[in-house]
Amino acid sequence: MTESATTAPTPTKIPLVAEARAPRVPAPDTGGAQASWAVARQLSVIVPTFKERDNVVTLYHRLETTLAGVDWEVIFVDDNSPDGTWQVVRDLAARDTRVRCIRRIGRRGLSGACIEGILAASAPFAAVIDADLQHDETQLPKMLALLQSGAAELVVGSRYVEGGSADAFGRGRLGISVAATMVAKRLLGVKIADPMSGFFMIRRDRFEELAPSLSVQGFKILLDIVATARGQLRTVEVPFVFGSRQHGESKLDSMVALDFFGLVLAKLTRDLVSLRFLMFALVGAVGLAVHLVTLDLAMLVWPGSFTKAQTIAAFVAMTSNFLLNNVLTYRDQRLKGFAILRGLVVFYIVCGVGLLANVGVAFSIYNQRPIWWLAGAAGALMGAVWNYALSSLLVWRRR
Repeated sequence: MTESATTAPTPTKIPLVAEARAPRVPAPDTGGAQASWAVARQLSVIVPTFKERDNVVTLYHRLETTLAGVDWEVIFVDDNSPDGTWQVVRDLAARDTRVRCIRRIGRRGLSGACIEGILAASAPFAAVIDADLQHDETQLPKMLALLQSGAAELVVGSRYVEGGSADAFGRGRLGISVAATMVAKRLLGVKIADPMSGFFMIRRDRFEELAPSLSVQGFKILLDIVATARGQLRTVEVPFVFGSRQHGESKLDSMVALDFFGLVLAKLTRDLVSLRFLMFALVGAVGLAVHLVTLDLAMLVWPGSFTKAQTIAAFVAMTSNFLLNNVLTYRDQRLKGFAILRGLVVFYIVCGVGLLANVGVAFSIYNQRPIWWLAGAAGALMGAVWNYALSSLLVWRRR
């Protein structure tokens, strides 16, 4: 931890009388509704964290400096970091009432953390900023002024408009970010230059309208907001220079790519299917390939026993599906220890019943219309929906 992290100045306490006389800030215009007045607090800063104990105090001091003259609060939403990030935040909160900590147990993911943080905010405007010090917090006053003036309902810190830069990414990550941005623009019709940014500020009332349709999975909360709003948010982008991480390590890995494409597919279907179901279906497709490869190998070992080979292939595929779903689809509810064995047994039972549902639906449709591919597809869809619903309920149920 840096030297600045060891001593945090205690903010000056304001007498209750002074608080009562603090200037009030107009609440956002609600479209013709009678003007109302909000409490003095102007801005809530949401900081999702996981293993960021060496950064949170530095970020707090930076916010204190850049937001001088603004009535603000900062809400750290921590996914039960094993390095005790939440305890560092609690120590800060004990000295400064503007600091709040939401410690999440059994829930993981940046998008979900941002949603919970914004919904817990007390100010009419909420900013999201990473804890890794790579976002430029000095842009916050400018972003707040744009929202307060009514010029925008969403202000995005952009690396890809004039004056912005993402050079700190490195060539590899920069290429991936640019490619993902192009995909989002082309497939989802997103108009802003940097929909993959994790640095933005939004009117809380507008966010609350969109929140029920947002995914709690994944890392691209801004893309989800913009795609869900479908052009109905007045948006302004302000440039910022993406900085280098000082402490800790990046949380981005191959799972982020899967989350991104799952989110794109979910939005293309107008949220008819969830991101988690799409991941479950993708794992199922991988399981089909595993089944066929195992069946081929088993037939080489037991050339005269298709039943035996098919049974072995089915169990290998189900085991593969279970392990992949545990790592990918339900990683925020990942089973560990003895729970893995119990979950695997229940998953076998669920998939066995799902197979019966698959065959039953397929035969029923084939008897009415003998089109093999239609019957097979209907059966497979029924089996997938069954397996997903029962797996979510019985295998990876929320604890």
